[in-house]
Amino acid sequence: MAAQTGLSAPAVGRGVLPAFPSSSPSEAAPPGPMGADGWQLGSSSDAEKQFSRCAAKLRGLRPDCGQLRPELNLLFDQLLSENYNKTFYPNINIRAEVTQSGVLPADVCSLLKHASGLVPLSQEHLVVKLCQLIHHLLNQLKVIMDEQTLDVLVNYTARALKMCSTWTHSDVLLALSTVVYGNGLQCHQHLSDLLGEDGMLLVYSASSQENMELRRVALTCMANICFRIPGQQPLDDQYRSVCFTVFLKTLQSPKPPNTDELFYCMVIQAALKGLQCCLSGGKWKFSGGEELGSVLASLKRLMFHGAPGVSVEWPAVLYPAPLPQYEGLSVPKPAEPPKSSDPPKDGSNKKKKSRGKGKKTSAEESRGNDGEEDDKEAVSATLQKRGGREGGRGEGESLCKSSATSLYPSWIRNSSDSEFSDSEGNAQSKLRLYHGRVRQGALHCLLAVVKGVEKRTLYGYWSSFIPDSPVGGPPPLNLLTIILKDPSPKVRASALQVLSAMLDGSRQFLAVAEDTASPRTSYTPFSFSLATAVRELHRALSLALLAETAPQTLTQVIKCLAYMVANAPYHRLRPGLLSPLWKQMRPYVRHRDVNVRVSVLTLYGALVTTQAPLPEVRLLLQQPDSGGCSTGSFTPQDSALSWRQRDGVSSPSRTPTIQPQRSLHTHSPHVLHTPGEEDSLAPWLLRLCVSLVTQPREDQSDSEGASGGAVFEPSPVRLEALQVLSHLVRGYFSLTQECLCEIGQVSARCLGETDPSIQLHGAKLLEELGTGIIQQYRAENNVPESSRVPMSQVVKFWTEVLSGPLNGALQNEQHPMLQTSACDTLSSILPQAFAQLPDKTQLMCITVLLGLTYSENYLVKTAAVRALGVYILFPCLREDVMFVADTANTVLAALDDRSPNVRAKAAWSLGNLTDTLIVNMESVGVDFQEELSDMLLLKMLQAATRASADKDRVKSNAVRALGNLLHFLRQSQLTRSAFQHPLEDAVRALVKTVQSEATMKVRWNACYALGNAFKNPALPLDSALWSHDAFSALCHVVTSCKNFKVRIKSAAALAVPSHRGCYGDTKRFSCVWHSLATALENSEDTNDFLEYRYSASLRHTLSQALLHLLSVSEPQDMPALGASLAGEEGRGIKEHLVRYLRAEEGGEEGTEGEKDTRGDSFNPQQRIRRLQQTLLRLKGLEEGGGEEDKGKEVVSSFLEDLLKTCEEP
Repeated sequence: MAAQTGLSAPAVGRGVLPAFPSSSPSEAAPPGPMGADGWQLGSSSDAEKQFSRCAAKLRGLRPDCGQLRPELNLLFDQLLSENYNKTFYPNINIRAEVTQSGVLPADVCSLLKHASGLVPLSQEHLVVKLCQLIHHLLNQLKVIMDEQTLDVLVNYTARALKMCSTWTHSDVLLALSTVVYGNGLQCHQHLSDLLGEDGMLLVYSASSQENMELRRVALTCMANICFRIPGQQPLDDQYRSVCFTVFLKTLQSPKPPNTDELFYCMVIQAALKGLQCCLSGGKWKFSGGEELGSVLASLKRLMFHGAPGVSVEWPAVLYPAPLPQYEGLSVPKPAEPPKSSDPPKDGSNKKKKSRGKGKKTSAEESRGNDGEEDDKEAVSATLQKRGGREGGRGEGESLCKSSATSLYPSWIRNSSDSEFSDSEGNAQSKLRLYHGRVRQGALHCLLAVVKGVEKRTLYGYWSSFIPDSPVGGPPPLNLLTIILKDPSPKVRASALQVLSAMLDGSRQFLAVAEDTASPRTSYTPFSFSLATAVRELHRALSLALLAETAPQTLTQVIKCLAYMVANAPYHRLRPGLLSPLWKQMRPYVRHRDVNVRVSVLTLYGALVTTQAPLPEVRLLLQQPDSGGCSTGSFTPQDSALSWRQRDGVSSPSRTPTIQPQRSLHTHSPHVLHTPGEEDSLAPWLLRLCVSLVTQPREDQSDSEGASGGAVFEPSPVRLEALQVLSHLVRGYFSLTQECLCEIGQVSARCLGETDPSIQLHGAKLLEELGTGIIQQYRAENNVPESSRVPMSQVVKFWTEVLSGPLNGALQNEQHPMLQTSACDTLSSILPQAFAQLPDKTQLMCITVLLGLTYSENYLVKTAAVRALGVYILFPCLREDVMFVADTANTVLAALDDRSPNVRAKAAWSLGNLTDTLIVNMESVGVDFQEELSDMLLLKMLQAATRASADKDRVKSNAVRALGNLLHFLRQSQLTRSAFQHPLEDAVRALVKTVQSEATMKVRWNACYALGNAFKNPALPLDSALWSHDAFSALCHVVTSCKNFKVRIKSAAALAVPSHRGCYGDTKRFSCVWHSLATALENSEDTNDFLEYRYSASLRHTLSQALLHLLSVSEPQDMPALGASLAGEEGRGIKEHLVRYLRAEEGGEEGTEGEKDTRGDSFNPQQRIRRLQQTLLRLKGLEEGGGEEDKGKEVVSSFLEDLLKTCEEP
């Protein structure tokens, strides 16, 4: 149980500082060497000795001592006079472990318990000092209390609230808040007194409480009760709901009259932190009605608390709406029209000039120096104390007044939340500081709401926080207003975090956006409004990028842009959004802050990932290197970014790997290229990433630089550059394939380094290269031969890779993740190239993979088993009986592994292996079947049967393997007694899976597997006992399953048997017919719109299956068929068969389904020809007399009428 108050004031006494210091230490630093009460701090050893001495004396006191009160006063004062905060004195080691002085946390707990027994509640001054000591020790020493200590201290402070005078309650509540911090669940026996009806905390936190300090500390205490340390169970919903209601009412209640604004801000901050703890302390469900809208409305109002110039009437509730809810002005401002009456042409021109030049406006300077550690070391302490901007303010106004005022209001240029010590305006500075903390707390709370509420629910409130283009009237107040205009960089960063969280995972929502069509005048579609919102986000974040100079906030701006790029549907938007952003980001790759450089690479990674390949991005990648340093792409911060060379990141003496004949400057505005040169140059982004990974930095003035020797980029920059390379290869392989071998050398260099993370990303880059080559050579991608990487180059590439450091990565047992990635790299070799590798290289790959399947690490074993599953499909290996047998034995062993991940990949590999068996059976013939061991086949059949009872992700491939094995077995094997029971068990496993409640993919695969088994003519479908169960299961599924894809596969399976005898007796044949007819009649009945798209394909497959049954029917089947076709059922069948024969529906899905079932596809003429053949066959059947002849006449007449209908125009 933790006892600390990250939520409470670190100061001793009655809490002069706010209850909730900012998350950053720079905003609310603890006292310096002189404490809040003026006491002098000693050294760390003095503090430890003082603690041990006073603790020993205090533990020696007894309640009956004559001088108890003065002794306690003295000891309490001495203990309170020391600062044990490790932030300032790291050698002080009174923490959760044994300290240098031998003090244990148990000693602190026993001291506090003993002291609480010595101080009676009647001695109120001692009670106050004891409460201050509890807060002081637990807050600074971070002691983890035992349950007994927790119970004693909570009980003591609770009784003190009941019995002591009101003047003591502030300190008592402060001590209680420290004790219950993160321990709310362990205080369950006291919660009824504290949070029950008329509980003490509810009384003190009520809006009727006039003492704002008591109200603040009570809210702090409630927040600490709700706070949950990660891994703990959340507070009971009953008490959490009570606290939530109190916090929300506090936020909604207006400021009481005659209340100091500072105290009101502290109360609001406490309520915000409490609300955040409620929302973050486990899953929170908003009740029905307007609760969520009320919370969002309160948070939106407080997002602008204390912001100068904001005076609007805020709605009490926000409602889900596709359009923004504009706030109404409460007080019209007559001074606004004259300010906005400047000529728009001049203002726009000045704005463009300020964007193009590298000079800073005063507004931008204020944003950079406001509460942040700017990189300008030349600013004197005096200027920092007085704001650091008063001298430059007039200069900024004289230089570009119009530009500054057009982007930011005047209060940005003369406000700060960090000038706490300014003697001329201490009260105003302090007020601005507290206002900023309220706004930051509201945004933190909003972030908790965004993360805790379901995305679909939150989308309805987007318009309240993310605007589209203004349509007239006052500009709406939203997150972008804060990002662009708030004076505090920390508040701006918090707003960017909220916006990033809203954009994260919004791809499905934003996918509706579209503005490529011509605009409508009668109404604005929602898709167009959403597209306009995306454009407005681009515009606002681009402005923020230009104006922001605080590195931490700048990082958040770029990260937010990356989230937007990753989720926006640019293929549905007019081109032109990404090009300015691409150019605008280029100077930031040279920024002196590492986090900024990393975030820029993250954004470039998102740009080359989103909807790749995107035409606009492809054009940007193909553009010649213009240096990115034109006036349009320079930022106001450019003068501070000169730690790299202005014209590039490398010198001719250190030419990077790619394009060795040219210098790979990332910025070379003075170099001109001919069109031929431009086409042959590698993309600028690729060359940049290669230089960041492989080239040392020239300028080592960065804070993380080292003296002497070649210093590379920091590891995060290099890792992100490698990720961008991987994204670039994956999405735009055709633009990078010219540098295939060079990128391979970069990967090999990374694999040869000692940093495991660099090695891992190097291996992943190799895997992406291999995957890109495989995609080019796939027939379905239709890549021309001339556009592919030549086979000779592919073979050379893999020969160099496999003879390089990849072998070391495969054998590096100290880093299993690296081994895993290396296995994935081996599985990405092009099969045709693998066949041309030297025999020893092929043998090395196979041997290493077989050996790694015995690794003790499940990740390595999973990757090795998967790679073998890929290799078994290689044409050069699948006919090798020894390799097939070795792979089979390895996969069978992996199917019994403890890890479900290993078993899932083993089942997948077994499915691939059995696919290979079928291919070899059809291409090689009986010779391959005879060479494969019967015992091995039996083991595979039994293992697949067992795996079909495993988890769904194992089961889906296990049933696939069963279908292939049942198709592969020969007559001589099926007749052996050793195969009888395994065969029956395998079929019954498939039947059970078809009838189970497993996922639809599993049932779909099981139906397909039964159809695959039916293709084996050696299976005794007519006589085996299990065949009845198989047909019954398929007939049941084809009529009753809600999933149409399962119905399609079951219908296709019923149409597989090629002979009438496979269907069994007349009763079973009739059952199959009626099941298919019923399914056809109900093929449009569904309540799920997603299934309706498969209805045409289902009718196609059912029609084909019915015609197949007619083509194999015998005289004994005619009575049942005639009765069916002569009635109402026959008329419905005829209607669907006409559509099938005319190919009026089904389309490509239907054709593909037919192709899967029969082995080829048929056009309408071929279908009619097959129907004519069926009619001729039926007419040639022997006459059996009676019902059979009547039925045959009905069927023949039905088919003749069907042919006539199809021949009609």
